[in-house]
Amino acid sequence: MMTSRERLLAVCRGEMPDRVPISTYELVGWDQRNFCNLEPSYHGLMEYIRQKTDCIAMWDPASDQKLLCSAYDAHPETQKIELPDGYENVTRYRVGNRDLVTRTRFINGIYTSWKTEPLCKDSKDVDALMSLPFVPVTFDSSDAGRIWNELGDRGILMPSLADPAYLAMELMEFGESMVWVMSETEYFESVVKELHRRNMINLKTMLETTDADLYRICGPEYMCPPYLPPKYFERFMLPYLTDMVQLIHQYNRLVRVHCHGRIGRVIDMIVETGCDGTDPCEEIPDGDTTLEELKARVGDKLTLFGSMQLKLLETGCVEDVRRETARMLAAGKPNGRFVLMPTAAPINVPLRDKTVENYKAYIDTALACAAY
Repeated sequence: MMTSRERLLAVCRGEMPDRVPISTYELVGWDQRNFCNLEPSYHGLMEYIRQKTDCIAMWDPASDQKLLCSAYDAHPETQKIELPDGYENVTRYRVGNRDLVTRTRFINGIYTSWKTEPLCKDSKDVDALMSLPFVPVTFDSSDAGRIWNELGDRGILMPSLADPAYLAMELMEFGESMVWVMSETEYFESVVKELHRRNMINLKTMLETTDADLYRICGPEYMCPPYLPPKYFERFMLPYLTDMVQLIHQYNRLVRVHCHGRIGRVIDMIVETGCDGTDPCEEIPDGDTTLEELKARVGDKLTLFGSMQLKLLETGCVEDVRRETARMLAAGKPNGRFVLMPTAAPINVPLRDKTVENYKAYIDTALACAAY
């Protein structure tokens, strides 16, 4: 029988494992500093996950990155505003003759944040930011030893990074960023090209200083339907993702492209990047395809990670979870290259008993059906 590490590496490389790897995505069992291992209401489920699943440990090296892939310090002013249900962080930059402000909201009992005010409101704000000096980022991977000691042969290590179009679009409010792409396309492209140049310099440094197995590239969903037509994915994702994948492969590492949305219209381009896998492979109605259709289209060229919807694990009944788990395994198993994985992870505190029950049903059913 394979170890979890052997199993995950085999499936990512296109080799046939002994069974389908079973992941719980952002519920990372083997990292005691991970939120879910620190929160008491998650403890019982996390022990179950540690004992029964294959861990993809999501971990990032520390860095001195500040703005726009740069370590340059623009000396922001920060303020924390207490609110009845949480707090808001306000950050102000003075760049040239422009005042740039961004706000981020945190709500008690929910492990995530919301950007309530973007840093840039128009292209002049973007110009101001892009005028700041570029200082290459340095990384500190000293914490990796702790993760590897916990992880052992129970899984693999996966840092995450962003593509340049995602970095550009994050500068503005989401709707405004889509207008920016469509109405000032050439200008948007010039920003993406510069961010890609910086990104590749930093990625090379990361690869030289980080000992990891699988690198996840986040952001392609921003250029994916239903937000933007596939022609924008072809222009602003395909060439830059391909460059990133090729560089990561030069260091003998694996690559997973993270892309929510209607990937049925861009899956051929995802394959064309040369990446080793993609997630979370959302099915209809959240996506525009089925797992069976995706398997047929990618063949043995790509490992699919998915596609159990988190909302079913949080709100469904045990019988539905068992049925869907068995169905997904039947669809994903043929010819290998499939990792059973939810599309997201819980972020609420405390964790509901119903969610715990459904996760255990998901894991138990998967173990019963996953063997080849």
